[in-house]
Amino acid sequence: MACNVYRNGTGLHKGAMRPLAASNSSNVKSSSFKSRIPPSSNHSPGSAPLRPSKSAGGSDGVPGRVRVAVRLRPRNAEESVADADFADCVELQPELKRLKLRKNNWDSETYEFDEVLTEFASQKRVYEVVAKPVVESVLDGYNGTVMAYGQTGTGKTFTLGRLGEEDTSARGIMVRSMEEILANVSPETDSVSVSYLQLYMETIQDLLDPANDNISIVEDPKTGDVSLPGATHVEIRDEQDFMELLRTGEAHRIAANTKLNTESSRSHAILMVHVKRSVLGAEDVIPSETDKSSHFAKPPKPLVRKSKLVLVDLAGSERVHKSGSEGHMLEEAKSINLSLSALGKCINALAENSAHVPVRDSKLTRLLRDSFGGTARTSLIVTIGPSPRHRGETTSTILFGQRAMKVENMLRIKEEFDYKSLSRKLEIQLDKLIAENERQQKVFDDEVERINLEALNRVSEVERNFADALEKERLKCQMEYMESVKKLEEKMIENQQKHGCDGFMKDKCNGEGPVSSIVEDVAEVKKLLEKEIHMRKEAEDEVNKLKSQLGQCPDSGEGGGSEILKLQKALADEVRQKKKLEEEMIILRSQMLQLTFEADQMRRCLGRNGSANAYGGLDSPMSQVRDSLNGHKTPVAALFEQVGLQKILALLESEDANVRIHAVKVVANLAAEEANQERIVEAGGLTSLLMLLRSYEDENIGRVVAGAIANLAMHETNQELIMIQGGINLLSVTASRAEDPQSLRMVAGAIANLCGNDKLQTKLRSEGGIKALLGMARCGHPDVLSQVARGIANFAKCESRASTNGIKSGRSVLINDGALPWIVQNANNDSSPIRRHIELALCHLAQHEVNAKDMISGGALWELVRISRDCSREDIRSLARRTLNLSPIFRAEMRRLRIEV
Repeated sequence: MACNVYRNGTGLHKGAMRPLAASNSSNVKSSSFKSRIPPSSNHSPGSAPLRPSKSAGGSDGVPGRVRVAVRLRPRNAEESVADADFADCVELQPELKRLKLRKNNWDSETYEFDEVLTEFASQKRVYEVVAKPVVESVLDGYNGTVMAYGQTGTGKTFTLGRLGEEDTSARGIMVRSMEEILANVSPETDSVSVSYLQLYMETIQDLLDPANDNISIVEDPKTGDVSLPGATHVEIRDEQDFMELLRTGEAHRIAANTKLNTESSRSHAILMVHVKRSVLGAEDVIPSETDKSSHFAKPPKPLVRKSKLVLVDLAGSERVHKSGSEGHMLEEAKSINLSLSALGKCINALAENSAHVPVRDSKLTRLLRDSFGGTARTSLIVTIGPSPRHRGETTSTILFGQRAMKVENMLRIKEEFDYKSLSRKLEIQLDKLIAENERQQKVFDDEVERINLEALNRVSEVERNFADALEKERLKCQMEYMESVKKLEEKMIENQQKHGCDGFMKDKCNGEGPVSSIVEDVAEVKKLLEKEIHMRKEAEDEVNKLKSQLGQCPDSGEGGGSEILKLQKALADEVRQKKKLEEEMIILRSQMLQLTFEADQMRRCLGRNGSANAYGGLDSPMSQVRDSLNGHKTPVAALFEQVGLQKILALLESEDANVRIHAVKVVANLAAEEANQERIVEAGGLTSLLMLLRSYEDENIGRVVAGAIANLAMHETNQELIMIQGGINLLSVTASRAEDPQSLRMVAGAIANLCGNDKLQTKLRSEGGIKALLGMARCGHPDVLSQVARGIANFAKCESRASTNGIKSGRSVLINDGALPWIVQNANNDSSPIRRHIELALCHLAQHEVNAKDMISGGALWELVRISRDCSREDIRSLARRTLNLSPIFRAEMRRLRIEV
């Protein structure tokens, strides 16, 4: 008996599928397991030959009944002990394709199947009689399904999904099917891809991508075909790739330990193998008009056959009181039994030719819609156990197989016109015609070239003559223009000498003109300063006088006590007045320094214009101011030296808002110079600024304080001090409070400086720094966006450095916080600074492989390709190109999209 066929007749009537005890039709004719399939068309050159078969004959399919085989599992150790005194509940008659199910010691029922496999049947024999005919049909262009059904622990997964890594003879149907498919396809013209799924608790999950845990089923409204567009498709090149894929899928499949099986599958596993093969259609023969005996044959049409092999390892049906399932496992058992019950109802309806088949009761029946009553060739192997304790489950399994044998499918080949192959042939013909056309026009092109050369020579001669004439005319016009300009300059100098001195003296006498106004302001400020100094001396004398009077007062007595209180109050008033006067003096000094600086600049500007003699009267007051203010130093530096840093910082706590604003501006200007930063921090300036940022009410103060902190944050040591004193949190709160674009720009600049420190990455995220930075993008002002982009680029660079050094793993914080859509949106911003920072951020994010999938799904790959081609800076272009070429995920996606860098 050949081991690769089932002995079943294609015209088997219904009586043959009932128990033989209740039917007289026990003698059934047998035939090959494969129905008569039309031979396929000629295969394309270079691919593996297809088995000969007839044409499918248009849309009419080939009838093919569902083939069912039964396999008996040998007794295990537990059953050998527990059932030692009892006989097996089934008796196999493999030579007659029969199975006897014992009801008791004297009564039994007989069933006939397409194949009966004993407990000694090898895995190879099981494959050849059950799956090999289906695999051959798939290679011929038909869809095929192989499914295992049975009670928990009867060997379904062993039969279907065994890998056989230790013992190759133990390989299951999945491995052997793929081996035969790969052996019969051509790598040059054919392709094989695989999806591995599980149906768990009525949810379709991807075993190759566990994150993809809710895949939708899509049905074609015209053809009714079922597809899973969300599933992962992996192209298979060799057996090693497929074995690795199966190992990955089995590792993610859900299993549990029950009383019936130590590794009971809690989900239905579905392996889908998609095969696409190139073939040639039949040649069309056309009779000749002159001689009817001769014929012309058109070249065969290139076709593509797309078929699908579905291998289904169903979870075992179980009874709860036997499996001992409880809790979550009980819910899993309910879901398994419901889906298997829905499958049984569909098979019953198909077997009885019912008008309604409830395929939508379960996702399992929707997935197997083509396998039962559809266009696929289907083989079902039911697995049973020998133990009499499970006679009920064994009976249910056998009856399921009997009902499945009554289901008829209509097999069809899915062929499509191969436009790509035809396009290649037409391109070859087109190339030949183009070459012939080029040869024919060679003489004509030579003649045209000769005529063009002659014309070009004539045109060149005319152009030279015209250029010489034009040059002569240009020189003539230029000389005339220079003479005119010289005359105008002479007239202008005469007018200035004539009217300049009188006009200036008139302005001076009338108190007009910019310099006279500045001189008056300087003189007024100087008088105020002298007055304040005088008042300060008087206040100090008064304080000293009061102190001496207080020392002379008696220590006791009611009159003396009241006098002391009055003196103390007066003394406190004098101290406050003194402090106020000191603040006003500092402000007046800074204003005077600023006015002096502006006047000096104006004097130099006028001196360069040749009017220095007219302003000679101003030299005396200007020199006096410069002598009192220490020469040519800038106003801020002079104030720094004359007043002292401690006094300036003390003004930050002044009760007068105007004084605080002015003091903050002075500190911010001092912090802009790196030489002053260390002294400001050592004097407690950073702490004072942070305290002021925590309690400010005027937005102008908040803006200037943020600018000062941004200047200090340019130094790495100061960055760590800002973090220790809670500066990151304060800046985040300030960002949420501010509305003015300039305030937001200052805060964003401070956070952007902190983003460039590798040690602050964790703190920046935990204290809201990154979210605050991204939140400020709502403003939309270009200056704010530039600082936000700079901060993101700094943070991405530090992350990339940490990932390269092995300090950090996992996705980028920027991607987790939702920054990727904003980055992609602004990658091609019109503003050059924003675009440059965003391009750098994308390159740094792409250097970490774990970010690649998110960047592809978010559209960042296209921006990286654009940067590698069109970026104005060569270093960024090179970085983007190197990043794309070093990433396997990006390379694979670019190959899929046919993008070249």
